[in-house]
Amino acid sequence: MSETTEQITEAQLAATIDHAILKPEFTRDDVDEQLTIARDWKVFSVCVRPSDIAHAVQFLEGSGVAVGTVIGFPHGTTSTAAKVAETRQAAADGASEFDMVVNIGALRSGFDDVVRDDIRAVVEAAGGAVTKVILEVSLLDDEQIERGSRLAEEAGADFVKTSTGFAGGGATVETVSLMRRTVGPDTQVKASGGVRSLQDAIAMLDAGATRLGTSGSATILGELRRIAAGGTASGAVDESSY
Repeated sequence: MSETTEQITEAQLAATIDHAILKPEFTRDDVDEQLTIARDWKVFSVCVRPSDIAHAVQFLEGSGVAVGTVIGFPHGTTSTAAKVAETRQAAADGASEFDMVVNIGALRSGFDDVVRDDIRAVVEAAGGAVTKVILEVSLLDDEQIERGSRLAEEAGADFVKTSTGFAGGGATVETVSLMRRTVGPDTQVKASGGVRSLQDAIAMLDAGATRLGTSGSATILGELRRIAAGGTASGAVDESSY
């Protein structure tokens, strides 16, 4: 058991979690099941598909759980104009946080101005709401991760984020630490992709993340609850966790 596990409370850990509800095959019943999990475990927010925003806002009304969504997801290759329009519509539907995918090909090509301007346009369209920039670290080398993190910071994003969860790989302690070292104290780091257990969650927080993207909220928080009750961190792991 790590020192962080012993110190963190369930409420504190829940306050770091964006519960991901993004699988394309989810039916409305599937979405409602996941929204119920988020509400019951009192996580910070849900991150839903754009078409589910209005429903999620209504479902979670009064719960204290915020509703976020994704922009340019999952490839990041839509035009800046499309990302801006998507952001404005999402805001109108009630989303309060926006996780946008960076233009991965432009970043890999060294087109820094294109990447920076793309991010800045979404940040401006968000109108002061929290904006997170997904770098998709499994497709980048360390230099590209550092450069992408700096560009996101320069463009005014609130967070740099590791992954969509849909491109293989995902958050690692090494990449989270690299992103944390690269950006200044006013820019936060979100770890997502493969955060499936309490051990994963604590490792990412120890590495410098302040927000966790996962669909394994019940597993993670359930493990911590068992430990707090004097049990062990055992239980089924959701292998499908985002």
